[in-house]
Amino acid sequence: MAPAEAFDRIAARLSRWPDIETHDLVAADQSDRLILAEAGEIPPEIVIVGDRFGALVLSILTAAPRTRIRVHQDAITGERALAANAERLGIDLGGVSWHDLDASLTQKATLVAGQLPRGLDALDELAGAIADHADPSVRVVLGGRVKHMTTAMNEVLGVHFREVSASRGVGKSRALHSGAPIPGAGAPWPRRAAHEGLTIVAHGAAFAGTGLDIGTRSMLEHLGDMPYAECVIDLGCGTGALAASYALARPEARVIATDRSAAAVASASATCRANGVSDRVRVVRDDGLSSQPDGSADLVLLNPPFHSGAAVTSLIAPRLFADAARVLRAGGELWTVWNSHLRYRPQLDRIVGPTRQVARDRRFTVTASARR
Repeated sequence: MAPAEAFDRIAARLSRWPDIETHDLVAADQSDRLILAEAGEIPPEIVIVGDRFGALVLSILTAAPRTRIRVHQDAITGERALAANAERLGIDLGGVSWHDLDASLTQKATLVAGQLPRGLDALDELAGAIADHADPSVRVVLGGRVKHMTTAMNEVLGVHFREVSASRGVGKSRALHSGAPIPGAGAPWPRRAAHEGLTIVAHGAAFAGTGLDIGTRSMLEHLGDMPYAECVIDLGCGTGALAASYALARPEARVIATDRSAAAVASASATCRANGVSDRVRVVRDDGLSSQPDGSADLVLLNPPFHSGAAVTSLIAPRLFADAARVLRAGGELWTVWNSHLRYRPQLDRIVGPTRQVARDRRFTVTASARR
């Protein structure tokens, strides 16, 4: 049985949990099947990247249970979904190992397959990690939905590989093939930039890169208005701008920066080191605040996302509000910045507690919610 045929058997049984699950968000689609079909013969050991909820890994193991698979999934929810789906399907993960985006992932690899990253910087860092460490004969097969692909992706791959080509479109999906790596091409990652006394360090897949997104800027404008807190959590920390800034402004505070993204966590750790606050900021990769105890924080800072992968959803923010409410001590505050059109205030009132408006303009609103 080929992995693409195995995909046909298991795809409908896969779940997105613990990520957002609704009727219109699926755990696998035709781009996963196309990647498996385009990968061709699977060697005894393979590298899989960007496997959103386990469709690629579990299809390969269904077809060839003894395959050794090195895996990189940026979101910790993807790792947990893969493990949960494997348990549900009775698939042994003994031959699977998870890796950071470094030499341990791609060393001497002869086949790398997976979902294309959404951003060009993320693709550049991934392509460089493959080209620098994989076997010279490596084949790279990265696919996705056509609506999320651009010709600029071919150009990025062309920096790191002499051979780049595209498959025919199938089921509104397409795969890009690369080979003949060029080690050492392109600028190294992570990258850094200075912003008015704050240095931001970012890996390719980190949201906003080395810049400061407008929401974070809006929150930082009110840093001096935030209450003093002994324990502060930057929830969904991204590159760590809020965590590092609070630690710089309040040297006595203990700060926790948490994000589900491996790229974000690596970036935030590097940002804190660059700003000399790594001894006062602990960076954690987590699904929301699942590893934080109840009533343990005085202040939570949040710039909530509204994307789950490529899907726009309004269901992420309420989950994070509930996490913050659980972790805050009575009287502690959740400071949130959000796109004004999203009108989160009634939810904040209901889930966390009385909410006051700190600032508002046409684009962003900053609020402070007191835990009941």
